[in-house]
Amino acid sequence: MPQSLRPVISLRLFTDRKCFGPGVAALLHGVEGQRSLRAAAQEMGMAYSKAWRILHEAEEQLGFRLLDSTVGGKNGGGAVLTPEGARFLAAYDGWAAAARAEAERLFAQHLAPWAGPAVHPNETQSCETEE
Repeated sequence: MPQSLRPVISLRLFTDRKCFGPGVAALLHGVEGQRSLRAAAQEMGMAYSKAWRILHEAEEQLGFRLLDSTVGGKNGGGAVLTPEGARFLAAYDGWAAAARAEAERLFAQHLAPWAGPAVHPNETQSCETEE
């Protein structure tokens, strides 16, 4: 039996090179929950050095800081999203959700006959985001 088809879209933002996408967004969401870039990277199975690098590359390309970090000390270190970083992440999440919904609608409209028994023109499957 053939497997069901489903749409999978990945949304990335570019300047002259890739600067923001689902991986950076997931990292920032992790920082929101963990209040630490190191902990967010560890939760994702990512090396801290890679997390630090992609975060700083995104900040450089976007032209603003995404995180405010504090180094260790008596109360320990940590990281929080900057106000602009939080607004940008929320805007990216809204755009990505709207794009996925539209992609699912168009998939059902145009490809439902090949999607398999799970999808009909008036139903859609969820769409995953990949880095």
